[in-house]
Amino acid sequence: MLNLEAFGLQFECWHNCRAGGTVYREQAKINSKNYNLMKTDLSKYDNSWYQPGSKLKTSFWYFINVLFFLNPLNPVSGIKVKLLRLFGAKIGEGVVIKPGVNIKYPCKLEIGNHSWIGEKVWIDNLGQVSIGNNVCISQGAMLLCGNHNYKEPTFDLIVKDIVLEDGVWIGAQSVVCPGVICRSHSILAVNSVATKDLEPYKIYQGNPAVEVRERVIGDGIATPAVK
Repeated sequence: MLNLEAFGLQFECWHNCRAGGTVYREQAKINSKNYNLMKTDLSKYDNSWYQPGSKLKTSFWYFINVLFFLNPLNPVSGIKVKLLRLFGAKIGEGVVIKPGVNIKYPCKLEIGNHSWIGEKVWIDNLGQVSIGNNVCISQGAMLLCGNHNYKEPTFDLIVKDIVLEDGVWIGAQSVVCPGVICRSHSILAVNSVATKDLEPYKIYQGNPAVEVRERVIGDGIATPAVK
C-alpha cells in the first residue's frame, strides 16, 4: 500500500532541494556580476597628470643612467656626482656612489654631505627623495616613491616623497615605502620593509619593520633635540 505520508515527505524534500539549488544558482550569478564590476582594467590607466620634467631631458637621462650609473664598469663617484648635478640633483660634498645604482629622476634627488649609495641601490624617485648627511644606503636597497590605488579599477598612480635624515642606515636589500620618513640615525635592518616612519636612534627589522632596540653610538644613546 502506498504510504502517502512518506511520499509527501519525499516530495517536500525534493522540492526544497530544487528550490535551494535555484537560490544558489541565482546567488552565484549575482556574485559573478559583482566580481566582474570589481575587476582591474589597466586599459583605462592614465598617469598623464604626472610630469617629472622635460621629456627630452628625461629621455637623455635614461641613456646617461645606463652608461654611467647602471654600468658596473664605471666606479668613479666624481663623474656621477657631476652628471647628477648637471641634470638638476642637489649633491653635497664627499658623496660616494657605487656601481650599478639606478636613479629615476635626478631633478627629484637631494643628497647631503658624505653619504654613501651602495651597489645596485634603486632610487625610484617618482616623488622627491631627500637624503641627509652621513647616510648609508647599502647594497640592493630600494627607495620606492610610487604606488597604485588597488581599490580603483583604473589602478591610479600614487606618488609620495621619502626623507632619510642625517645618520640613517638603510640595510642591504631593504625597502623604504612611499611617504616614509627615516628620522635621525635610525636603522632599517637587512631585508626589511619600512611602511611607516622610523623614530630617531631606533633600529627596525622585519616586514613590515618594527622597532627591535635602540641605537647606541659611543658610550651612550645620543638624544636629539625635540622639534
